[in-house]
Amino acid sequence: MKKNIAIIMGGYSSEYKISLKSGNVVFNTLDKDKYNAYRIHIFKNKWVFVNDLDEEFPVDKNDFSILINKTKIKFDCVFNAIHGSPGEDGYMQAYFKLLNMPQTSCSMYQAALTFNKRDLLATLKPFGIKTAESYYLNFGDIVDEDAIVAKVGLPCFVKANKAGSSFGISKVYKKEELQTAIDNSFKEDNEIIIEQFLDGVEVSVGVITYKGETLVLPITEIVSENDFFDYEAKYLGKSQEITPARISDDYASKVNIEAKRIYETLNMKGFSRSEFIFKNDEPYLLEVNTVPGLINESILPQQAAQAGISMQDLFDSAIKEALK
Repeated sequence: MKKNIAIIMGGYSSEYKISLKSGNVVFNTLDKDKYNAYRIHIFKNKWVFVNDLDEEFPVDKNDFSILINKTKIKFDCVFNAIHGSPGEDGYMQAYFKLLNMPQTSCSMYQAALTFNKRDLLATLKPFGIKTAESYYLNFGDIVDEDAIVAKVGLPCFVKANKAGSSFGISKVYKKEELQTAIDNSFKEDNEIIIEQFLDGVEVSVGVITYKGETLVLPITEIVSENDFFDYEAKYLGKSQEITPARISDDYASKVNIEAKRIYETLNMKGFSRSEFIFKNDEPYLLEVNTVPGLINESILPQQAAQAGISMQDLFDSAIKEALK
C-alpha cells in the first residue's frame, strides 16, 4: 500500500524561494508507485496543501491532516525541505515529535543546535573540532570596533547567527566598514557572529544516513568567482563546485573523519552538509546545514550522484530511515 508523504516547503525566512524549489524537486522525484506525495506550503500566514492546479487546501494543525472532497488525509511521513526557520531550527521537528509523526530530518535538539552557529561551535570545541576565532554580538549591544578587530583581525566575516544561504553575511576589510556589515546582519537575525578570515581551500562534506549506515559523500571543493561563497555564488552560477574536490588524500581523510565525527557526536540523522576551510593543513569547521538544498545546483545532490546514488534513491532512503 502506498505511503502518504507530506513534503513541507517554504518557511519563514529569506530562504523560502529556494525551499520551494527543493520541495518541488522532491515532489517530482519521489517514486509514484511507492508514494502519494503532497506539497505542503508552510508560511507564517498559512499552512496549505497545494495541488497540481495550484488550488490550496488548509492544513489542520491539530493533527497535520488535510481535507479534500470531504475525505480526511493523514500522512505516514513528512519530508522536510524547509531551509531556515521553522524547518531547520527545530520547531517543525518538535511539532512532529508531539504528533508522533516520522520526519526525514534530524531531531529537534540537533536542528536547533546546528542552526545556531555560535552554540554549535561552542558545543563542538571540547571535542577538538577546530574553528575560527569569533566575536559575538546581540542586537542592542554596544559595538566596540577596536575589540572586534583585536579578537578576529581583518579581513573578517560578519554573519547573521541563525540564517542560511549566505543571507546577512559580509566580508569586511576595514574597521570603518564594520558597522554597516553589522547592521546588514541584524536585518536577518538579532544575534550575529563575527569570524576571523581563514585563507585556504574551502570544502563541503555531505554526511547522511543511507540504508542504515552513516555515509560520508564525496567532497566538494568550493571556488567562488565572488569574494566569498555568497548567495550569487551558491545559486546564480558565480562559483565552481568541483566534486570530487581537488585535494590531497591526506586532506580528504582528515575532513572526512571530522565530518563523520561531528555527525555521530551530535547523534544526527537524515541529511547534513558541513563546511570547512583548511588552515595550516587542518580542516576548520564553519557551519553545519541539516536541511541542505536539493535542487540540481545544490551541493548534496552533486555529491550523491558522484557516489552513484540517484536522487530517487536518496529521497527513498530518507523516508525509509524516518519510517523506522
